[in-house]
Amino acid sequence: MIDAAGEQIGVIDTTEAMSMADSSDLDLVEVAPEARPPVCRIMDYGKFRFDKEKKEKEARKKTHSVQLKTVRIKTANISDHDLEYRLGHIRGFLGEGNRVKVSMRFFGRMMAYKDRGREVFEEVAKKMEDVAAVDQLPQMEGREMSMILRPIAA
Repeated sequence: MIDAAGEQIGVIDTTEAMSMADSSDLDLVEVAPEARPPVCRIMDYGKFRFDKEKKEKEARKKTHSVQLKTVRIKTANISDHDLEYRLGHIRGFLGEGNRVKVSMRFFGRMMAYKDRGREVFEEVAKKMEDVAAVDQLPQMEGREMSMILRPIAA
């Protein structure tokens, strides 16, 4: 058992430990139940729970969940300026550590120009090779072609 000041008392009976906790207006908390004998500590349980939740909240705040962001290119006949604009967005998403799905939908007769769409994707991959690696090569899914880029760990 460990007292409120952090001093190790030793192995004592549970009823005696409870009476010690009551006399100091604190709680008897089992901190290591799997140890033999189990380790208990005299402390303010409300404060202990508050500190534990605060540490967990800080740990969650520091973690960054990787998301899959989507950038849609409307057509294979995209202008250079529009492509550069979308590349800026892709670069921003990759900079945040997110994966990016670049997609292009083919409407009507545009299905005949899938090769032009593939060329646009290759151009995107080439221009992004300094910050991204291709996770999934361009592939057709129905009328939509898509490619996934992941950030390169710098």
